[in-house]
Amino acid sequence: MALLCDLCSNTRLLSIRPSSIFQTGSPRNPSATTVSAAERGNASPPRSRSAFETRISLVMALASQAFSVSQRVLEDLAKETAKYAFPRRFEARNLEEALMSVPDLETVKFRVLKRTEQYEIREVEPYFIAKTTMPGKTGFDFNGSSQAFNVLASYLFGKNTAGEQMEMTTPVFTRKVQSGGENMDMTTPVITKQASDQGKWQMSFVMPSKYGANLPLPKDPSIAIKEVPSKIVAVMAFSGFVTDEDVKHRESKLREALRSDTQFQVKEDALVEVAQFNPPFTLPFTRRNEITLEVEDKTK
Repeated sequence: MALLCDLCSNTRLLSIRPSSIFQTGSPRNPSATTVSAAERGNASPPRSRSAFETRISLVMALASQAFSVSQRVLEDLAKETAKYAFPRRFEARNLEEALMSVPDLETVKFRVLKRTEQYEIREVEPYFIAKTTMPGKTGFDFNGSSQAFNVLASYLFGKNTAGEQMEMTTPVFTRKVQSGGENMDMTTPVITKQASDQGKWQMSFVMPSKYGANLPLPKDPSIAIKEVPSKIVAVMAFSGFVTDEDVKHRESKLREALRSDTQFQVKEDALVEVAQFNPPFTLPFTRRNEITLEVEDKTK
């Protein structure tokens, strides 16, 4: 019996793997450990970007920046478009005036003193204008008007000593001017005024009121800046596109109507002034134009 027990004990000892005697406290899978160490030994440092990848990153950054700028431009464009898409209207005296509309832009401030079926009398607050002499002998020749408008628009949108882009106003004035001319500021409407002895006309933009007298100076020497003092004017509104013949006819009609006015009379040497409130793409029957003559209260 004792012999049998010794035999079994020896058998168990033989069944033990020799390697297990030396594995105390060591990993159970030496081959895995060896591979892991090898991998650690062969691990390379972080790879630097290639030139191509750098270019791609730069392009993506520029694209993101351009998108942000485009978004701001579109927002500004939408705001400006809304000023023309949702115009405002003056108080109408008849159907023709009821159809007229003007862009929702800053304009000359005034107070209505009197209103008749044909005209109204306004007390206009002071304002600044930028003016230039128009080429040609007519105030509403397309080429001459376009040239004068572009000169003034360039000043308004950055061609000035400050390089500043100012907001558009309304109306544009076209007026006859006396000898020597007179300086006007950018406002709205655009006014064209003809020189009685020179046969010249001037176009002017009303300047944004926030600048006051601190307007940037124009780089173009053909542009002059001037403050227009407070005045009283008689105004007759009409629609359509303005022509020289139309201006003569309506000026004569306004002067005739004012002859029967018991309170106001046309000032001596007063020259006609035309205000145009709308951009060229406006439908003729919705355009607002005004013939203006300076008047005085003859009761004072």
